[in-house]
Amino acid sequence: MKNNPLPRLDTNQEMRDELLPFCRLKPGDIWVDPKERHRIACIDATDYEAVQQLMRGDLAHLAIQDPPYNLVAFEERHIHEFIEWCERWVRHSSLVLAPDSSFYVWLGADQNNAFQPLPDFMIMMRKFNEFASRSFITMRNQRGYGTQHNWMAVRQELLYYIKGNPCFQVQYTEIPKILRGYYKEINGRTTENMERGKSENIRAGNVWVDVQQVFYRMEENVSGCYAQKPLKSIERIVLASSGRDDIVVDFFAHSGATLLACERLSRRCYTADIDPVYCEITIRRLERYRQFGRTGWQNGHPFEDEFDGALNHAASTRYAESTALTSQTTLF
Repeated sequence: MKNNPLPRLDTNQEMRDELLPFCRLKPGDIWVDPKERHRIACIDATDYEAVQQLMRGDLAHLAIQDPPYNLVAFEERHIHEFIEWCERWVRHSSLVLAPDSSFYVWLGADQNNAFQPLPDFMIMMRKFNEFASRSFITMRNQRGYGTQHNWMAVRQELLYYIKGNPCFQVQYTEIPKILRGYYKEINGRTTENMERGKSENIRAGNVWVDVQQVFYRMEENVSGCYAQKPLKSIERIVLASSGRDDIVVDFFAHSGATLLACERLSRRCYTADIDPVYCEITIRRLERYRQFGRTGWQNGHPFEDEFDGALNHAASTRYAESTALTSQTTLF
């Protein structure tokens, strides 16, 4: 089995520069799906005019945001700067959401640094009277990090807010092995809860232990995208908080998981990323799924056709000189 991954693109500026020539979008461009279901914009989520160009007057019923924490152009920011930045894109999210809609945010809590930015972000959200808090979800990773002097960190946080009175469809999942137990003696025999249960499924709660963390051997893997979210987690949100043909917005496309989930579940996705490389990965992931039915590249990567171990300088020159977009790209 081949193993041909990309390095972490959020920390490897040299590799990003090598990949830029193969990206269809430049800052400010918007790619319109030929089937007219999705849009992908290379924009800054804090630029209100750019966000409006992406939406073109449409309103979404669901927003799923996964902002990069404290990393912009490979420079760290102070927590106060990060929260001020978040406040701007949260405001723009609110403006493009329908009166009855749902708003989900993936956010970390650095246990080695006062649990930033989670508590600061939660306090900031109190400024938005239109949003009501609904749930604090934790998704368990199979692999974690830490030292022998602390509890191993194996969680990811997901905040759930609503505007108005949106839809919500209860979701069920297979009963994870981790939930086995709850022993009880019946007629002199010790039984386990799954023996007593009448269903093979369980209602999903706000602690998700049944979602497989993405790693390179999985078909949905998109190497280079360090913060990739599992499709199962995104599809659970989409199914619970939107209806068929609803618009879902995502201002931080990254690996394209939200767009792909919407494609698979018959929703429309308007997504964006400030980085042309992630925009291109998102487009290619959709195209790959439509052509081959595959959700990712397993232990390969999205630029395999162009990448031969050393991307050539001529490609970089072509990118710098290029001023025209492909026929699938529309400027507004």
